Amino acid sequence: MDVEEILLAGPRGFCAGVERAIEIVERALDVYGAPVYVRKEIVHNRHVVETLRAKGAVFVEELSEVPDGGLVIFSAHGVSPDVRRSAAMRGLRVIDATCPLVTKVHLEAIRYASDGYTIVLVGHEDHDEVIGTTGEAPETIRVISSVDEVARLEVPDPTKVAYLTQTTLSVEDTREVIDALRRKFPMIVGPSRDDICYATQNRQAAVKAVAGQVDVVLVLGAANSSNASRLREVAEAAGARAYLINDARDIRPEWFAGVRQVGITAGASTPEFLVRQTMEALSHEGVTAIHEVQVVDEDVRFALPRELTEVPGSAQDRSPLFSAS
Repeated sequence: MDVEEILLAGPRGFCAGVERAIEIVERALDVYGAPVYVRKEIVHNRHVVETLRAKGAVFVEELSEVPDGGLVIFSAHGVSPDVRRSAAMRGLRVIDATCPLVTKVHLEAIRYASDGYTIVLVGHEDHDEVIGTTGEAPETIRVISSVDEVARLEVPDPTKVAYLTQTTLSVEDTREVIDALRRKFPMIVGPSRDDICYATQNRQAAVKAVAGQVDVVLVLGAANSSNASRLREVAEAAGARAYLINDARDIRPEWFAGVRQVGITAGASTPEFLVRQTMEALSHEGVTAIHEVQVVDEDVRFALPRELTEVPGSAQDRSPLFSAS
């Protein structure tokens, strides 16, 4: 390989919602002891899941896999009311790790549905977050993901339409879909602030800045991570070749033939140690310079659930147990 310089996108990696979700599982194991059951992947990253599994977390697809009286954690992506009711009927102990920014979208869906709106949810219908949000008002929510779908969209009353979005979408693509919705439904309403979370927007801005200066961008993240997949798309739209990889083992030398500058970023569910490992793998091939392209500083933290802060002997300000080292 001919790589001489690495540009690191900043910010990258864990967002506040992911840090909170991971800390919830770690703290629950510390406070209540193993096993702690987690419905679905707590975040979409197998390294995180495997680390937590080794410490006593048991990951299940459905609540039926949780024994009576068990403690279950809902993932950062949120769940539908049906899942909450099922947990209550089973008498399960529940800790909710839903990202507060996802909860915001749920509350918006409930409000618009109660006001009689048809809700257009822009997102990927098979994503856990969208499944959970749709469950708040399944009879009134229509899920779309592209401008083409707007043209085919039919609603009972074109004057009573609202839109919401999945939090991890491409900013540019989502703007195009919302613009198309506004053209078709001039009276459409939406949230006062963009549903796409601050971390998603910041990471996309950072990778866009990096991609304009390099030939190849490596995006660390899982294939089922929406925000990581969007980072790859944003990098490609900015003119770079981009590859989504789980870790350094996925790197292919042929990607870098004649390439002197490489950009690296990471999805919001990706631990920083995977970035370091990737840099080390490339550095072994002759990299002489590493620079960080920081487009914005982040200082966001979400509070833990009371089930973990009101337990005698626990303290919210303790350092997270999950280590990225």
